[in-house]
Amino acid sequence: MSPIDIKATFPNGNAAQEAAHKLQALRAADIGGSSESGMLTATVDDAVADRAIHLIEQIGGEAEIQ
Repeated sequence: MSPIDIKATFPNGNAAQEAAHKLQALRAADIGGSSESGMLTATVDDAVADRAIHLIEQIGGEAEIQ
């Protein structure tokens, strides 16, 4: 498995925090960014990348693979 870097933006900090918690459940590594600004970065295994992007979009964010 190889790591995938994801950058996500959210309309508010609460959504970014919620996504960070849910990404931790997917065992994402290196979760960072600023929840106050609604930005989030995370590294996930390629096996769960699609699920991570879907999760981000369900919360109202926009995700892009780096």
